[in-house]
Parts: sequence; C-alpha cells; structure tokens
Amino acid sequence: MRNTICSILFAFISLSTSFSQSNQSVYAELLGNGLIFSFNYDTRFSDKPTGLGGRFGLGFIGKGDEGALLIPMQLNWLLGKDGKYFEIGLGTTYVGGTQEFFEEDIDHFVGTLTFGYRRQPLDGGFMWKAAITPILADGFFWPYYVGFGLGYSF
Repeated sequence: MRNTICSILFAFISLSTSFSQSNQSVYAELLGNGLIFSFNYDTRFSDKPTGLGGRFGLGFIGKGDEGALLIPMQLNWLLGKDGKYFEIGLGTTYVGGTQEFFEEDIDHFVGTLTFGYRRQPLDGGFMWKAAITPILADGFFWPYYVGFGLGYSF
C-alpha cells in the first residue's frame, strides 16, 4: 500500500512541477474529500487557471498515536473565468488506521467525487471553496457529503 501511495505522490509532484508555477493553492478542508479535516495542495497542469489539475492532501483523526491517516488525492477540472469556477473532481482517499482506534486495522482506499464552487483570485490571495463530495466505499455510497475549504492561492 505504501508503494502505491508513494508512486501516486511521485507522479503528482512530477506533473505539477513540469508546468507553470502559477495557479496553485494551499488550503484546509473541513469534511469533503479528506473525510474529516485535511490540509491540501492544488495545482493546474497548465499555465491557464482553468482546465485539468490535481490535489494532494494529508489529514489525521484520532488522539496521540491512535487514529487514522487520511490522504486525499484527486484529479479535478475547473470551468469558469475571472476567479469564479465550477469544480468537478474524481479521486480517492487513503484511510489507514490502528486497531485501538477502530475495531480492526484499516488500510484501504475510498472513492471520492467533487461538484462545487471555487473562488480563487487570478492574481493570488485568499481562496475558498464549497462542494458536494460524494463518497464511495465497499458497498457504501453517501451522495450528499459536503466539504468546505479556506486557503491561499498563488
């Protein structure tokens, strides 16, 4: 599982560094693709503020060394102009947890979607987003999950 996550992270970093150093953002997300709370990095895979991009995040729920590591990864597409965008995304969130926090050790991926609004100024600065973020897991589908993000774009 760690090899899979490392491979995905390496591919994401390679893609994001091969394009422009503009149209990037960092933000904290409550609920959403990080399931509870996550810190995220998002970039476009071109010089344009719209089009294909991706995000990679990191979250943790629990207490001390007991809990779950959450790693949201997603490809997304921004449609719109002038810093006002409709965001569509498809990805996965890795969930890995300890037996003490859950009834058994958890080590799997959950499917995620995003359909939302993003306000991200063209010249950088404060950004925010709100979205419906359906979750798909083993025999489980939660269509009305939501997420809210606040951060900084550059």
